[in-house]
Amino acid sequence: MGYDLHITRKADWCDKGNDISLEEWYAVVAADPEMRLEGYVDWRQPDGSVLRVKLATWVSWPHHVEGIKMVGLCWCDGNVDAKNPDEEIRRKMWRLAQILNARVQGDDGECYDEQGNSDSDQFFP
Repeated sequence: MGYDLHITRKADWCDKGNDISLEEWYAVVAADPEMRLEGYVDWRQPDGSVLRVKLATWVSWPHHVEGIKMVGLCWCDGNVDAKNPDEEIRRKMWRLAQILNARVQGDDGECYDEQGNSDSDQFFP
């Protein structure tokens, strides 16, 4: 398990509607020289079918080691998700969210700013 952050346009990341389309996400990744589409993630759909989406890797992440330690951002249900992102990844997600006219929100509903800090950090030093 882990804690996910979501680039989302929704009031709450788990709501329906106001999606980031898969095509929009792929276009943002293609236009960013720090990002690369590689590998796949399969998502089982409610009807039992499987949706295969490409995984986006942030190759300029300071801790990136090809094939060993990589950051993956994945489109799922109209959001772009990252599992257990560090502060640098949170800042990158915020920059990507600006391009998508979206924001970065955690599983518990907190939002993250350009510095990678959440609006709940004031309560949890």
